[in-house]
Amino acid sequence: MPLTTYWLEHAWLDTYVEPGVALEVSPDGRITAVRTGADTPPPGAVVLRGLTVPGLANAHSHAFHRALRGTVQVGSGTFWTWRETMYAVAQRLTPDSYFALARAVYAEMALAGITAVGEFHYLHHAPGGTPYADPNAMGEALIAAAGEAGIRITLLDTAYLSAGFGAAPEHHQLRFTDGTADRWAERVSALKERDGVRLGAAIHSVRAVPADQLGTVARWAQDREAPLHVHLSEQTAENDACLAAHGRTPTRLLADHGVLGARTTGVHNTHMTDADIALIGSTSTGTCMCPTTERDLADGIGPAVALQRAGSPLSLGSDSHAVIDLLEEARAMELNERLRTRTRGHWTAAALLRAATADGHAALGWTDAGTLEAGALADFTTIALDSVRTAGPVPRLAAETAVFAASAADVRHTIVGGRRIVRDGIHHSVPDVGQALADSIAALRG
Repeated sequence: MPLTTYWLEHAWLDTYVEPGVALEVSPDGRITAVRTGADTPPPGAVVLRGLTVPGLANAHSHAFHRALRGTVQVGSGTFWTWRETMYAVAQRLTPDSYFALARAVYAEMALAGITAVGEFHYLHHAPGGTPYADPNAMGEALIAAAGEAGIRITLLDTAYLSAGFGAAPEHHQLRFTDGTADRWAERVSALKERDGVRLGAAIHSVRAVPADQLGTVARWAQDREAPLHVHLSEQTAENDACLAAHGRTPTRLLADHGVLGARTTGVHNTHMTDADIALIGSTSTGTCMCPTTERDLADGIGPAVALQRAGSPLSLGSDSHAVIDLLEEARAMELNERLRTRTRGHWTAAALLRAATADGHAALGWTDAGTLEAGALADFTTIALDSVRTAGPVPRLAAETAVFAASAADVRHTIVGGRRIVRDGIHHSVPDVGQALADSIAALRG
């Protein structure tokens, strides 16, 4: 099969915007050449007008939380009251309804320029905790959904064993638990990687995995050189409970049990001491910020600047999917910091795009994605520069325009493995994503 050539009107090449770039893509879905100075499209090239950037990586997703959008905005409350609504939705899902919902959610991600998702997956069993005939039926539903939506997935299969620091799971948590970390490892080991799919592990939180079982999950990931993610210090109540139970912070507890490291990502890392920040940075543990969820749940603003300075790579996630828009996540990380410090310019647009692309992919184990260079996976997305949000700035400021003005609605094309998943704002296999979302969510209403 011949090479496919894409002509990019403007391309973000890691630190700058270059006009007129031709990408050659091999039949196996990799970039074979990046040619600058192509003022006009080569004969037969696919023309992408706007700003093309590497595909965006959504490093933290709970697909079924998409069903909560709008519903949890009624009234007030806290993270903990929000959690009760989330449990009610989780109870209604089956492998079939989860597939339908996740397929629509991942298609929404593709429309937003996301080419890879890290699915933090803890909804494992049938109501009451009985395993399905295939103990990984729910995980397989997510993998199949991502495949049909055309995006890559890292299934971060999650150990969730306790209601809190050794307490038995409550009735609505029985679907989440395998009982012990050993039984979790036995179940997840039956999953197989395949094209477009990588497997990783997750510790739901220090409250949900007893301390003496943290090492089992960490070793499973280490033995496979797989990514390992963990919700970390999202709430001050978790920190207080961990101090009461173990006499140390959650970060220190994870460090003491071998969880931290370069393939590990702490999700949120919101309420951290200076010593916690130093531990995260010195071990090269990543930080996944989810600003739209963190502000939606009134969690607080995490110390992203301090964490990155200490040595923690930053990635971004849409988490509960209050919105699905990685450009908004990138923008919010900077703007939150401006509100907190009353100063501007903590990250350049290029640095924020790297968090949303190369560093996000690395956090998910896709180290060969997230850049527009020869040898990389041909995953990229094009953002319009002529919409009501983006029209006006000169093209050399297209990265700044994308990060600080554009939204998911400005994504025109999404290419994964050299194949167009979204063309002119239309998803190739889910032509009416809005209706697919509405139908799959309506099916879950009690």
